[in-house]
Amino acid sequence: MIKTKDCGIRIGDTVKVKVDRPIGSVHPKHEDIIYPINYGYVEGILAEDGEEQDVYILGEQKKLEEFEGVLIAVIHRYDDVEEKWVVSKGGHKYTKEEIEELTHFQEQFYHIDIRM
Repeated sequence: MIKTKDCGIRIGDTVKVKVDRPIGSVHPKHEDIIYPINYGYVEGILAEDGEEQDVYILGEQKKLEEFEGVLIAVIHRYDDVEEKWVVSKGGHKYTKEEIEELTHFQEQFYHIDIRM
């Protein structure tokens, strides 16, 4: 496993995502959080929390099992040890405001900075 900071992946790079929480899924620890977008992880890349790197997938409105897309942003959490990656198909551009709105269902609980 490669740690996130040492993985060499940068914004603009293509990544493969395993989806473990497709659209409509319920958060495994918080039953009141339902995923309006697909969410998964990049195999082989360890985030600071010791788990594989989490990823929000934007622009796909159907349930997915896997996805390949372009890393367009990183959500830095000031009050948590991990960051979330944001990936879209073909590198489709989103504004910071759009990313904040699409990930608000979960990121509302953190003080964040969206880095693009």
